[in-house]
Amino acid sequence: MSDPKKNGYTYADAGVDIDAGNALVRAIAPLAKSTRRAGADSELGGFGGLFDLKAAGFSDPILVAANDGVGTKLKIAIDVGKHDTVGIDLVAMCVNDLIVQGAEPLFFLDYYATGALDVSAGTDIIAGIAEGCRQAGAALIGGETAEMPGMYSEGDYDLAGFSVGAAERGHLLPKEMQAGDVILGLGSNGLHSNGFSLVRRLVADNGIDYGAPAPFAEGMSIGEALLIGTRIYVKSLMPVIRAGEIKGLAHITGGGFIENIPRVLPKGLGAEIDLSSWEVPGVFKWLDQLGNIGPKEMLRTFNCGIGMVVIVAAEQAAGVAEQLTEAGERVVTLGTLVAGEGVSTTGALGL
Repeated sequence: MSDPKKNGYTYADAGVDIDAGNALVRAIAPLAKSTRRAGADSELGGFGGLFDLKAAGFSDPILVAANDGVGTKLKIAIDVGKHDTVGIDLVAMCVNDLIVQGAEPLFFLDYYATGALDVSAGTDIIAGIAEGCRQAGAALIGGETAEMPGMYSEGDYDLAGFSVGAAERGHLLPKEMQAGDVILGLGSNGLHSNGFSLVRRLVADNGIDYGAPAPFAEGMSIGEALLIGTRIYVKSLMPVIRAGEIKGLAHITGGGFIENIPRVLPKGLGAEIDLSSWEVPGVFKWLDQLGNIGPKEMLRTFNCGIGMVVIVAAEQAAGVAEQLTEAGERVVTLGTLVAGEGVSTTGALGL
């Protein structure tokens, strides 16, 4: 056995590469700089990120905070070796939760933990985070990279995101609603970031190769198609929110329609949804066929093609739908608010 006193242990001997960490910071500095916005001008590297609400144009703001992760979708990214979209997911899962409360996302911080730092993979991850921030109009003002040997298997990593937004006092959502208000749905980019434990189980049990051509996405492998980043709805929704035309929003994540829509409804009102009102994307049909899942479980587990629900007054529904369509969203009329509780459905889900 060697004499540790003679050899002189270093942090690198324990599996932590400080030089790699410094290289990653240098690589991501321009990525963070590309996300700058009014109110965020500080450089990375301080002990905390700074943000100036006054410079961002707010006079009497309420701050709204959200945090989230990407979940086991990360395992597919690791297995496929494609790390440049999960950062978009990380930002999306936070900022979409801010926008449903009427808050403009202002800044974002990330936490990236791994057993042994891979500068190339880390740079791809942060590049995705920066892209998500640009899509959301939020500044990437800081974060933490944690190299923890023994905590993660080789190649594994985890991500957590934290974002803060603001709305002027009195402008938060949801607003007062009534029976007859119209429920619009905005199309998703596929699975977004929910249900991947089931997806991975189906892929494993059916012996599917992530590198095989995707039967539901022409020109893409199954892995690439499953890793498409979560849609960020901030820039399309903010103008309509500021115009006072939206009564409520629901981000459709884990739990689907059944659990997420009631979160924004007042006592005594429920949602009636026509399941035949939109075309279910092919990836959901593929998963349903792989696992013989059925409509009820599909709706509880996945977004089934609708990533955001918008509640508006009946007389404003057509105008709001037109504005959101012009902003690049795929808009469908899902149903209406009715007296009652929870979510009721008509029609059949097109699986």
